[in-house]
Amino acid sequence: MAFGPMEIALVVVVIIILFGAAKIPELARSLGKATGEFKKGQKEVERELADVEKTVKEAPSENRTSKIKQMAQDLGISTGGKTDEQLLEEIQKKMPKVKSET
Repeated sequence: MAFGPMEIALVVVVIIILFGAAKIPELARSLGKATGEFKKGQKEVERELADVEKTVKEAPSENRTSKIKQMAQDLGISTGGKTDEQLLEEIQKKMPKVKSET
């Protein structure tokens, strides 16, 4: 929705009538400070989110791989040259089948 010059002029006149000409600079300063704080907070949240994403991308894959390899070794499965998916398939085959109660 675009505002034309007439609508903007009307809004300015209403603001002057409601708050008075002396209050407008104070309102503008407050609005500027609030905008600055919002942007500062937004950048901080984005930075924290990037840190979390970086941590999630790095740690779990190493952790997951080591846990899968350890589980395979515990079951007597050779882990050499096998992907995580191949190891998971072999682990599933070795695990005892559990009957579901239905």
